[in-house]
Amino acid sequence: MTHKADAASTPHPPIQPCKPMKYVGMYTQIRRNNMMSVLLLMMFPLILLGTIWIFLALVNYFGTYYYDAYGNMVNVFNADIVNAYFITTVPWVVGGVGVWFLIAYFANTAMIKQATGARTLERRDNPRVYNIVENLCMTCGMDMPKINVIDDPQLNAFASGIDKGSYTVTVTIGLLRLLNDDELAGVIAHELTHIRNRDTRLLVVSIIFVGIISAIMSIVLRMMYHAMWFGGGSRRDDEKGNGLSMVAVMLIGVACSAVAYFFTLLTRFAISRKREYMADAGGAELCGNPLALASALRKISGDPGLGNVGRDDIAQMYIIHPQSFSSGMMNFVNSLFSTHPSTESRIRMLEQF
Repeated sequence: MTHKADAASTPHPPIQPCKPMKYVGMYTQIRRNNMMSVLLLMMFPLILLGTIWIFLALVNYFGTYYYDAYGNMVNVFNADIVNAYFITTVPWVVGGVGVWFLIAYFANTAMIKQATGARTLERRDNPRVYNIVENLCMTCGMDMPKINVIDDPQLNAFASGIDKGSYTVTVTIGLLRLLNDDELAGVIAHELTHIRNRDTRLLVVSIIFVGIISAIMSIVLRMMYHAMWFGGGSRRDDEKGNGLSMVAVMLIGVACSAVAYFFTLLTRFAISRKREYMADAGGAELCGNPLALASALRKISGDPGLGNVGRDDIAQMYIIHPQSFSSGMMNFVNSLFSTHPSTESRIRMLEQF
């Protein structure tokens, strides 16, 4: 009895509240992002050149044929001619894409700013936001990025840029009105972590490449349209033994579409969902309040995105990816390769810190 009484009366040590999980792995994430950026830089020319060769091969095969003794049309493929055209075309394609990439790479900040309608925010415009960004940068010892604001009632924030001169944190007016200071600090800390981890550089590279592919696809679709409605594959061309049939035009379009879609999936694989978890963890440590960031994500999930920007490539940068760009089967496919994990899982992770 005595032992039981003593055990019952022995005071237990007070339960200590859980402390935020230490943010680790930043340099690992930086190395991974740098590696994936280099991989995309290497893979994109190979994919593009491969697509061009396939295009020329299809043109050669379906555009060159003769009729045998029985009146059957026989297509002919001449690899020497295809390779000759390919060697002649490569310098022009590489040069054009290279110029396009350099312009987009160094002008990406202005392009994103124009596409989203963002404007520069100074301290005198909104001391509240400016001071939050400045204090967080001082806490982690990073240079102050530019701050942009978008006059949009929806809730959104994202980071962009490739170097210290172009790093930018952008927020919407709707976000500033709805979030309190602690929640806003959590969101901005999340975006600053993206910059520290160099996620933004990887995103910019992927956006440029997908933009190039989209432009090429637009040209191919226009060619298909004109071939369909303005005499492509006419009987006159068949009698001459040259010119492309409608089947050839469609096959070329399908082949280019398949390559473009494959590259889109490749970029989504490269942009791992892990980066959002890492940015959440880094933001929680930087602001010192994981629950505030969780609360902000819960509020933002009610109305994420930008009303006048319906581009999925730019949406990859948003703190929460809107699910309104596709529907039905495409929405299911996009969810499988989404660059963002579900908001619910991110909130659960933050609430466990």
